[in-house]
This record gives sequence, structure tokens and C-alpha cells, in this order.
Amino acid sequence: MPGCYKLAGAVRDRGFLGRIGAEDGGCVTPPRYDMHDWKPGDGVFNAEGMASYTVQLADRVAGFVEQGKFVVLLGGECSNLLGPALALKRLGRYGVVYLDGHSDFRTVDNSPYVGAAGGEALALITGRGQADLTDLEGLGPYTRDTDAVLLGIRADDEYVGDVEKAGIPVWPASKIADDPDTAAQGTLKHLADLDGFWVHLDADILDAAIMPAVDSPDPGGIDHGQLRALLRPLLASPQCVGVDIGIFDPDLDPDGTYATELTDTLVAALS
Repeated sequence: MPGCYKLAGAVRDRGFLGRIGAEDGGCVTPPRYDMHDWKPGDGVFNAEGMASYTVQLADRVAGFVEQGKFVVLLGGECSNLLGPALALKRLGRYGVVYLDGHSDFRTVDNSPYVGAAGGEALALITGRGQADLTDLEGLGPYTRDTDAVLLGIRADDEYVGDVEKAGIPVWPASKIADDPDTAAQGTLKHLADLDGFWVHLDADILDAAIMPAVDSPDPGGIDHGQLRALLRPLLASPQCVGVDIGIFDPDLDPDGTYATELTDTLVAALS
């Protein structure tokens, strides 16, 4: 939903930068969100704008990583991951820890058509999809299947079979809720031999009763305590070079309650 672009402002307004001791890395302004006359079968909508934005974002992220800085990217929606994924592919072999309530693995091979990149982000970074998004600078796939881990999906995810067939380890939300630390340690072990990894966090990994201010709220998710326990060891790892946060929509949070809770969790995980 378009309101997700307000996530950064809502989190910043709660003193986020100062609370985690961060310096301001600025803003990479996206182009106009434009679906034109898109119709099913036309591919990912807004692809041209997304591709140009991905390169700009990759330039910014790569610069910080090369300086040895840990990057916190406050986004919009899940296609924001394309920027860091491209940036890190320029620098070496990096993994992606994909924390999301959904697998985001929709492709033309398992669905009648594609559309919103947010529902295809894990597929896109692993090279599944149109070349103007998956092979920028001739560097696709940005993340190897063996270098991705998916955490937080619900039991009824329709594409999990394809994820598992690709060899991507999966930790559903129910297993994380039972033991977040084991999920984190298993993830770290799987990615131990890489140059590093990036963490992608979609706020809908949280249960719908706890975080309804997202575009696809679902029951069966984890709570804030479990998310903090999952994130802390991942973000504290010397291999972790950054994290992006997306999908929270302040338009669905008129009194700011969910923004405050999300910010508090992020601060606790990053501290």
C-alpha cells in the first residue's frame, strides 16, 4: 500500500536515530509510483522506476558498507531489498535473511501472472523474474538460493513448496515462536561461510493481532518479544552488514500505537 512510504517518518519521529546512536545516512528519493495502464500479464508494475531506484539505492548502500558502516534502511515495501541485494553482489558473496510473514516467491511459473514486486521480492533477488529487475548490471542473481534463509511464514503459505525445492531453508513462524534463538543460530550457521549477510524485515512477520497496520495482516505470526529475540543475535553478528524494515503503514495507525511498539522493538534489537 502506498502509505508504507511513511514508515521512515513515523519511526524517526519516535527518536529512532538518537536511541540507537546512528548517524543520518540521508534519503534516497524514489521516483513516482506509477502503474500507468498496467494489466495482468504485463509483468511487474512500476518496473522501470523500480529498476532506476534500485541502482541509486545500491550506490548509497554499497558506499556505506565499503566504509565498514552498519546500514539501517527504513523503507516502504519489500522491493526495497533489491537495492541492498544489488549493492552486496557488487562487493562479494552475501546472503539474505528474509524475515516475512509471506514467502514472496510468486513467479510466472507458479502463478497466472506477476504484479506487485513486494509479493515477488525473494524470487526477484534469487533471479526469478524479468531481467530488468533480476539482472541489473548483469549481476543477477544477486543472492544464490543456498545463501538465503526464509523465516516467519505462516503454515498456509502457497509458495513454500517452491522455496524448499530451491534449497532455501525455511523457519515458519510457529517454530520461531517456540524457540527464536534456535532459529537465529541455525540461520547464522547456514550463512557462516559467506562474506556477510543482510537482514530483510517485513513488519507482517508479527501476528495480525499485534501488528494490523500492514497491507497483508495474517494470524499465526510472532510477537514483539519473539521478534526481538530473533533479531538480536542476527544483527549482532559480525557478518551482518545491515537491515531494511518495511511494510508498516502509518495510514493504518491513526494514534501511533503500532509505530511506537515497532520502534521500541527495533531499538531493543539494535541495542
